[in-house]
Amino acid sequence: MTPSKTGDAPSILFINQHYWPDLASTAQHLTDLAEYLAGDGFDTHVLCSRGHYLSGSMEVPAEETHNGVQIHRVRATAFGRDSILGRITDYASFYTSTLARVLTGRSYDTIVTLTTPPLLPLVGTVARALRGQAYGIWSMDLHPDAEVAAGMLAEDGRPARLLHALNDAGYRNADFVVDLGAHMKRRLRRKGVPDDRLHTIPVWSKKEEVSPIAHEENPLRDELGLENKFVVMYSGNAGRAHRFEEALAVMRRLDGHPHIEFVFVGEGPQKERIETFADDHDLSNFRYLPYFPREQIKHSLPMADVHLMTLREEMAGIAVPGKLYGIMAAGRPVVMVGPAASESGETIRGHDVGHVVDPSRDADPAQRLYDTLLRLYSEDDERRRLGERGREVFLETFERAVCCRSWTDLLRAQVGGEGPTDKDEMAAERN
Repeated sequence: MTPSKTGDAPSILFINQHYWPDLASTAQHLTDLAEYLAGDGFDTHVLCSRGHYLSGSMEVPAEETHNGVQIHRVRATAFGRDSILGRITDYASFYTSTLARVLTGRSYDTIVTLTTPPLLPLVGTVARALRGQAYGIWSMDLHPDAEVAAGMLAEDGRPARLLHALNDAGYRNADFVVDLGAHMKRRLRRKGVPDDRLHTIPVWSKKEEVSPIAHEENPLRDELGLENKFVVMYSGNAGRAHRFEEALAVMRRLDGHPHIEFVFVGEGPQKERIETFADDHDLSNFRYLPYFPREQIKHSLPMADVHLMTLREEMAGIAVPGKLYGIMAAGRPVVMVGPAASESGETIRGHDVGHVVDPSRDADPAQRLYDTLLRLYSEDDERRRLGERGREVFLETFERAVCCRSWTDLLRAQVGGEGPTDKDEMAAERN
């Protein structure tokens, strides 16, 4: 395939509802990748909205170039995530504006759609049918699989069947699909995506953005009054893909402990439920903080002694929590409540960076979580070992440069250009 632009720079258009300076996880990862590709010689463009992940619009221009990436922001509503109707309206307005822009604007060597909003890959399908536009998919999660698993749609209902048919067509017609791991890959095979079009590239964190920091050197612990506290942290979206029954039970059981503090950071549809539980039981060892700005992540993630992750069993392969890689970057152990047979569960157990409490296998998962947290509380050397192992594995496998280099090699293979970077250069990027 020849580039659509004069010169040797391959042209790429990424499409996602959120992008810099928004704080959504997909926005941050797409920003990392787009800027990396721009620095590696790609003619890199992003098509997004002005909407903030939570609600409202950002004061940003319709067109601008930031760190080498040309950003194009279409008009769309910005009701946010507070209501299902508002979210659907935002999705629909972004989808229609994006489709109009793709069908009437310039062509690119390839378009890469993410999966926010759901059905976004259909933009690529339509562009291929009407303009011969090549496209790929960065499958951050699966829809309507997630809505069915969360009980929002009946599996055998007409809406779910229609959405499956539309979304699966988007995947089957793509030139390539990037999945986040083996369990998601299996689901995509069942949608009819051929093996030779599937490529696994995990999401990541950045070694210079998050690194181990001793508690006495972390100003955020002092600012929040966490001196002499053993902090169990849940950081990120408290969404419908996550389970909190065991965590809430353990929080209540450990209420009054002189040193253990549970700190939740972020937002999400289950936040109100968690705060209501804490209020109803008058928990004294709990606090819920808003998202920290990205520049403060370097202090917020190492603030914990142990990080907590959760995932509902039916969400394995549908959602892959990216927070794991920030935890590993921070050099802290992780305890996951969720399926061992999942991308996250297998990473934790396979690389020995923490513990997995699997409610489908443990007779009393709340007791197991309680015992695991108390053991880590009392065993300083074990916490240190798990944290150091996590940092080591992160640098080898889940660091931004490592993952973005895999993207570079994949995209150059798709659109032409220079071959893979020399292994010595890749090794230098990991150091």
